[in-house]
Amino acid sequence: MKYSNSWMAKTLACWVGGLVLSLTTSSGLSLAEFPGDGDWHQWRGPERNGVSSEKGLAASWGESGPPMIYQVRGMGGGMASVSLFKDRLYSIGELEGKVRLVCRKLEDGELLWATPFAELAGSPNGTPTVDPETGLVYAVSFDGVLACCNGETGKLVWSTSFQKDFGGKMESVWGYSESPLIDGNKLICTPGSAKAMVVALNKNNGKVIWTGPSPAGQLRGNDGAGYSSVVVSEARGVRQYIQLIGHGIVSYAANDGRLLWNYDRVANGTANIPTPIVHENFVFCSSGYDDGGTALLEIQKQGKQLKVREVYYKKNSELQNHHGGMIMIGDYVYMGHGHNQGFPACVKWKTGENVWGRARGAGNGSAAIVAADDKLYFRYQDGTMALIATNPSQYELLGQFKLPTHEGESWPHPVIQDGRLYIRDQDYLQCFDVSAK
Repeated sequence: MKYSNSWMAKTLACWVGGLVLSLTTSSGLSLAEFPGDGDWHQWRGPERNGVSSEKGLAASWGESGPPMIYQVRGMGGGMASVSLFKDRLYSIGELEGKVRLVCRKLEDGELLWATPFAELAGSPNGTPTVDPETGLVYAVSFDGVLACCNGETGKLVWSTSFQKDFGGKMESVWGYSESPLIDGNKLICTPGSAKAMVVALNKNNGKVIWTGPSPAGQLRGNDGAGYSSVVVSEARGVRQYIQLIGHGIVSYAANDGRLLWNYDRVANGTANIPTPIVHENFVFCSSGYDDGGTALLEIQKQGKQLKVREVYYKKNSELQNHHGGMIMIGDYVYMGHGHNQGFPACVKWKTGENVWGRARGAGNGSAAIVAADDKLYFRYQDGTMALIATNPSQYELLGQFKLPTHEGESWPHPVIQDGRLYIRDQDYLQCFDVSAK
């Protein structure tokens, strides 16, 4: 297999689709709504918050780390994470000059099929989404080709192009990295054009249900889609889709795509990446680079209209998640702070108060994180895995080890299910046993 010459530059947004994580109820979706019984069928898990319901995991790691169950090659080039459904694992990669949706056996990593769905424009980054109701799988290429495939056979069911069919664009040069959202019969995604910033498609045939416009006016940031993924909020009793785009945070009515509100102070002028955290009537959002920062917004209602109130804003030097995601657990948000730093940090989300952290952790570079069984799994850019307690009282490192491969920046988000830790590293897929012995 062969990687593109510029995969490193073009995949800054790996993690993307929005990196961020929140409480198990924060996305507005409950596990009961998904027939997959907790399968990690999409970006950041059943509720798009990076929190696994797993229990009985190892309380610490020795120097060598957890035992490896298997390692396979043939995932292709790219920074996408993996989605799990029933006995299968899905991801996308650059293989043999094409962008392919790859399906493997969950048990041992055996390749089942690898369906080409787009010409190669850059290494793909967005994690596929599986519909637990139909078993259909959705994936987005670097240049915005959205494909729907049969999860059993890999056969292409339908496809559309964000650029050709919606006039879409990205805010910068690193390509589409979104993971589409399934909500009922709708597939929600972000082409990034003025008239179709966010769209709702019929998940079975790709037909347009509605298009949601971009916010207008003199706004911070850039035109186009960001590197985030849509989450669902029920704030003030209104079902809405919340997304981080080039011009900041936007919200669209789930029923008809009306732009409900927007907030641009958190937008930076390079790449807006982390997926927002939604919880009750609040949105916790962050972005990196020199002009990003972190904000907590409260969604309010005025008559029949919604608006947002800025509870606080913290400039980038105080608190920022470049990429890798944030996790809300109870009254606290855990995250990697700093531009390409990933300094472990714990903050009170209601006030923005720093509780601990913001100093060098076990590894170097940004950190992609997931939570399970009262622990944080930090995957650092340099290939270091760290186990950290979700303890608001203090930073507590429970173990660390070096991943067996480091094929590029170690950005794809880790996934935990059934006592196993899944790691995508470009062409490699690794599976570790993290259960308690």
